[in-house]
Amino acid sequence: MVRLEPVAADAPRARALLTEYFAMRGEAFPAGQAYTPVFPAPPVFDPPAGVLLVVVDDEGTEPADVGCGGIRRIDDSPAGIRYEVKHLYLQPRARGRGWGRLLLSELEARARAWDAAELVLDTHHTLDAAGALYARSGFVPVARYNDNPNATVWLRKALG
Repeated sequence: MVRLEPVAADAPRARALLTEYFAMRGEAFPAGQAYTPVFPAPPVFDPPAGVLLVVVDDEGTEPADVGCGGIRRIDDSPAGIRYEVKHLYLQPRARGRGWGRLLLSELEARARAWDAAELVLDTHHTLDAAGALYARSGFVPVARYNDNPNATVWLRKALG
């Protein structure tokens, strides 16, 4: 059993998962390139500006936080209200169970509830599993929309 819980971006649970995520990305980043972690400012994930969800694994003897992901509202596009997917992460032990898809689907549902016309995200071309998840979920390549130094791929999903 798994559940998704909204948490404040500066909550210890969120901070611990984001720290793990940033460490994992830094270790796996291509040699010769610097990974620049940026902890989110808590208000960007306060509804309806956004939400940060923690993935909780209830299958063991005690519930365990095993991942996170969020959406935050960014500048509207010509299509309308736009949210950006951020910090989608699952610990290695939680991968391959469909929980990433569950998390992404819930983030999309929340964006739709806040009248979003589209979701966007940036990622790195070396994140093969993430790229496959985004493609299966209907995201398509789009022109670069931000200046994230850690990104090499920008994607969009119309929600209309």
